Amino acid sequence: MSWMKWLPWRFIVRHVARKQGFLDPIALLGRLHNFAQPSEVGEPIELLRAGVVFHARGLINSRVIQHNLDWVWPYWIERQFDPYDESFIPRAFSITHINLTHRNWTAIGYPDCQELPIVDPRGLLTPFLDGWSLDGWLLAKDGRCLLPSRAPDCLQHQEMDAGVCISTETEMDGLALASRAWVELESGIPVCRLNLRAHADRDAWIVLALRPYNPEGISFVHQVKLTEERKTWIIDDTRRVEFSSAAERHHVSDYRNGDVYIHLKDTEDQVEGLCDVGMVTAAALFPVKAGENGELTATIPLAVADTEMLGPDAWNNTHQGLCALACPEPRYQFLYDAAVASLILHSPDDVYPGPFTYKRFWFRDAAFIIHALLCVGLTDRAERALSRFPERQTVLGYFRSQEGEWDANGEVLWILKRFFDLTGTAPSDEWHGPIQRGARWIIRKRLDDELDAPHAGLLPAGFSAEHLGPNDYYFWDDFWGIAGLRAAAAMMNEADPDQGKEFELAAEEFTAAVDRSLAGCARRLARPAMPASPYRRLDAGAIGSLALGYPVQLGAPDDPRLLDSVEFLIDRCFVRGAFNQDMIHSGLNAYLTLHVAQVLLRVGDPRCLDLMDAVAALASPTGQWPEAIHPRTGGGCMGDGHHVWASAEWIMMIRNCFVREEGDCLILCAGIPARWLDQDAPIRFGPAPTSFGAVTLTIMPDSKQGPRIEWQADWHDGMPEMDIRLPGFEPVKVTPGMDSVVLVKKDA
Repeated sequence: MSWMKWLPWRFIVRHVARKQGFLDPIALLGRLHNFAQPSEVGEPIELLRAGVVFHARGLINSRVIQHNLDWVWPYWIERQFDPYDESFIPRAFSITHINLTHRNWTAIGYPDCQELPIVDPRGLLTPFLDGWSLDGWLLAKDGRCLLPSRAPDCLQHQEMDAGVCISTETEMDGLALASRAWVELESGIPVCRLNLRAHADRDAWIVLALRPYNPEGISFVHQVKLTEERKTWIIDDTRRVEFSSAAERHHVSDYRNGDVYIHLKDTEDQVEGLCDVGMVTAAALFPVKAGENGELTATIPLAVADTEMLGPDAWNNTHQGLCALACPEPRYQFLYDAAVASLILHSPDDVYPGPFTYKRFWFRDAAFIIHALLCVGLTDRAERALSRFPERQTVLGYFRSQEGEWDANGEVLWILKRFFDLTGTAPSDEWHGPIQRGARWIIRKRLDDELDAPHAGLLPAGFSAEHLGPNDYYFWDDFWGIAGLRAAAAMMNEADPDQGKEFELAAEEFTAAVDRSLAGCARRLARPAMPASPYRRLDAGAIGSLALGYPVQLGAPDDPRLLDSVEFLIDRCFVRGAFNQDMIHSGLNAYLTLHVAQVLLRVGDPRCLDLMDAVAALASPTGQWPEAIHPRTGGGCMGDGHHVWASAEWIMMIRNCFVREEGDCLILCAGIPARWLDQDAPIRFGPAPTSFGAVTLTIMPDSKQGPRIEWQADWHDGMPEMDIRLPGFEPVKVTPGMDSVVLVKKDA
């Protein structure tokens, strides 16, 4: 409001703060801003809002958890609050208590269902976004109780035979409990199921426990009712949990009476509970005879906006025609299949980079995830997500998911071109307007080339990819801007050659500005490596500048600036064989490690396989990666515990090892591990969409004559230039008419 501009609100805020003995917030904000380059957007309101919500829960956690350590808490709390555990974090002056050591969970779901239940490392099931959870326990009548969150060990894995199912098994002193969680259709409605199977050496009880928390912390439950037939919970009058058999015993407790766990041996039965602070806990008990197996299934109907789009054979239909991998390494095979399942679950219309913390939309994550969707043949899902982009474009042409992300327009234009290239189509008329407006926004947004400053001609200072540091003139944004202009030029060349030339010229001018700035950095740093911005020294933020080589390929594979950046990062920023992003993320990062591996793959450096192996080793037993991984515990320490961008990068890494584009050339087999050839089974990949057409590769290992490479292709417009570069063997240039070749081992 205009009247706010002349009100002395700064004076009022300062006066009130000082009067109450607080620091001057205006002066404090001014000092904070001094550590960043001046920018039109200080902090995106979306991130501030998310951060406030995140730490508000952390504040509640601090008021509840540490004063009630006799409760049964989720795995991360049991570990993080245990002074004997490596995951222990002292609380001392921490105002909020949040999960910093085991941000690990795995999404389950059904194709095109918006709800994405999550399962934590000990089987705790959270059916609804940011909601309460269900846990399974086993209570022997002699007092022993198997609590998975406190168990020192467990076996957990993901089953993908008929969708996605997470299985968790724990044992202790003659007690064994196995849980399975999945989503399926029931009468056309998606339901989440939790199956508990138990075995005990004494008479016991399966305990289905309602928990007012999830892997982030407290999630309030104010009321629970057990229906008359004792087969259903009604939770807060909105949600239902249905049991496969009637509960024989049932207990409820509130915050002031402690966890229901304390009351499991009570003789009095309760069927309803209320808690004014929202900490109702409930336990339904089902008998298990000694030496026999007991079983219970809980069913939770999931709310969806439109169930008509859900089909009974959705998983089978979705997998039809997908780019499949068949390789002799079970870990790589499993991670690829799990990554494909992750992409399917997280693309119900928009694409989401996670099921929980990151179940929201960013253009940056979307570009990488949609690229992987396209490259595995999930074209319809990619097209559906892309069709929602124009509605997020402002009148001025800015593709906005968060204010101040100057990389967004370049990413949108780049992924649009990849869509048209991979599908062998051209932009329809309705795309011309968004493409033109998006490209012109980049042109207008650039700073003046004549500025007497290292950032002349670059995009303005902003927070960019958020994990690169304070607001600055990030080269990451610039490389995406150049890639976007080049993509726009290529897409508009046929429809409007003049506009195509305009955008290409703009890309050349932008490139010249970036090259000048990087040359200045090289003189300042006395080496060609690219820092994060013209004003930064070399640090972990330089990872963003690798965009020059991957994925947009603006530089040659052997560009000295690119390769020296990689050497710096490997030498200074790697821990346990993986990239350690020590700004913001403060942990090992799977997808950024794979960015380094992609640059090495392009130049034929065998260290790319070492990085792939390191990333594979960091994956959870269910085949997922948190956004950042604690270097010591191996648990997630930042972001979503099931990070779909990481899944997308694993797919792209595998794909590019088999088939990748390098300009006008298609390169085959450049990243195949030598160890895969030490067996007789065929290795297959495809059909893999490329900008030249879909290719299916088969490698027939032969220790005597050398491996035979076979391929079938459906070209868009004739066979491109093709090179076979299997490591350890003589390269082969494919000529028309060839469909297979036997490779010759390189001389020692």
